[in-house]
Amino acid sequence: MKGMKSSKVDYLEKKVANLERVLSHLFTEQQRITELAVGTLETIKKMEGYEQAIEKLKEEVADNAGKAKEANAGGATC
Repeated sequence: MKGMKSSKVDYLEKKVANLERVLSHLFTEQQRITELAVGTLETIKKMEGYEQAIEKLKEEVADNAGKAKEANAGGATC
């Protein structure tokens, strides 16, 4: 950074420090969201009818995939 004014260097240092702080906050929030998602999933797994709901979703996904494949074979777009 030879030849750069000290005010410009100070500005860039502050900007980098701010970016580091924002990234740190984002990582913390990502951890919290992950913990919340895992906790929610574990709670749902304990609910009555969970296995049946999963099987129904699997069937629906398979049906939708089959329909999409047929549409693509016919030249249509999804």
